Amino acid sequence: MGSTSEVEFYSSETELLMTLPFVSGGIAAGFPSPAEDYLDTGMDLNHELVKNPATTFYGRVKGLSMKDDGILPNDILIVDKSLEPKNGDLAVCFIDGEFTLKRIAKKRDCIYLMPANPEFKPIRVTEENDFIVWGIVTWVIKNTRR
Repeated sequence: MGSTSEVEFYSSETELLMTLPFVSGGIAAGFPSPAEDYLDTGMDLNHELVKNPATTFYGRVKGLSMKDDGILPNDILIVDKSLEPKNGDLAVCFIDGEFTLKRIAKKRDCIYLMPANPEFKPIRVTEENDFIVWGIVTWVIKNTRR
């Protein structure tokens, strides 16, 4: 669908039903338990992760500005454009012709776009900027085999 220096965008396809096996009893992070007893009929990740299909997009992270929040290149973002931004939200923002992934920090006189990497500076949004919050990140899907 599109690409920037920080996020590569894709539209969500929720019409297709793709049910995968699901461990309904949970997966223990402590002592192991027999998993076969808990396999359920399945789960469709589209229905679990996408609440507003018409306004939801996927994005692939390309930059390192959010690395201290654990968001790294090739992680998949689920972005909902219908949500109202709140202080502290992780958001895909459009500022002065560029997309960026940052946390929103609302101060009394302005908005800051906050990175999670000390090598990047916060971006102060002023009236002179061409700025919109394009969408709110609702889920981050991580690749644990980097």
